[in-house]
Amino acid sequence: MKKTLKVVVMLLLVGCAPQNQEIPVLIYDLKDAYIDDYQRRMMDVGIDGADLKVYDGQHSQTIQNEQIDDLLGKDMPLLLVNPVDRLSVHAIIEKAKQQEKAIIFFNREPLESDMKIYDNVYYVGADAIQSAQLQASLVMEMFGNNPQSLNQFDTNNDNVIQAVVLKGQQGHQDAEQRTKYVVDSLLQAGFKVEVLEVAIANFDEQEGYQQMLRLIETFNDQIEVVISNNDAMAIGAIRALVEVEKIHDVDKNGVIDRENEPWIGVVGIDGLDRALAFLQSNHLYGTIQNDSQEMVEIMLELTEWLIHDKDLNDFPYEIENGQYVWVDYKIITIND
Repeated sequence: MKKTLKVVVMLLLVGCAPQNQEIPVLIYDLKDAYIDDYQRRMMDVGIDGADLKVYDGQHSQTIQNEQIDDLLGKDMPLLLVNPVDRLSVHAIIEKAKQQEKAIIFFNREPLESDMKIYDNVYYVGADAIQSAQLQASLVMEMFGNNPQSLNQFDTNNDNVIQAVVLKGQQGHQDAEQRTKYVVDSLLQAGFKVEVLEVAIANFDEQEGYQQMLRLIETFNDQIEVVISNNDAMAIGAIRALVEVEKIHDVDKNGVIDRENEPWIGVVGIDGLDRALAFLQSNHLYGTIQNDSQEMVEIMLELTEWLIHDKDLNDFPYEIENGQYVWVDYKIITIND
């Protein structure tokens, strides 16, 4: 009799085993190469005792709002949100505040004024201005680091850097700051810069390719450097430059000889694996690593601390103003 009772109790305990909590991950658009890589890293890292579930906003704030409204009505401790439109975040935070649910935003930083309306909202990301400043340092290095005497990549010998800029989405904070501060940083360092055109390519490789073909047709040999707000557009630009042989592997050895073969410098931001391959073959001059792996690990650790109501004063990373965790960008060149 005792043996039978023991089996029944064991079965009951198994049947009552707790289910993992669902943690929603709301993505602005999985077609974005960087953000798709980001969410894949999240899935690889994961959280003990929780299941991450991705919701694709399909680049529509309306769709994402509907997803958030539905999720806030369910029994879950918090949301991880990559907003479609950072200017629409105010309403999202207000709803989370009413439901007493925490939110961690990532990749797209909400307005500071919106962050302040609720204590239990956080942002994990990198400073776009820093990425622009580091990208400017890449351009300086490419032209010899001497604003008074540019090197051979100043192809018209006018001591002015003629640049085209591939910009992400109009109004996107990172795109605006990267575009502004990369040029400002060059000017502050004493370099003369002529921006031939700022072309909107929406962080997309194919649009970067198409815009670059148009820019080549418009400016041709005037272009001395291509400054791209991200790696995806930089790769698109490289494809266009290779197609018209502005970058040309003459000896077909798989590596561009920048000194002796046709080449125009392209710099990106993100540190995508595909971009690193172009870096190794000398097609890409350099990129600024937006360290998604470190950001993912920090964000999921913060998620775990919030789920278990741990004291954030002991969190192993600095939380600036009680809400922001910043991750530094890093320069990557062929020598790294």
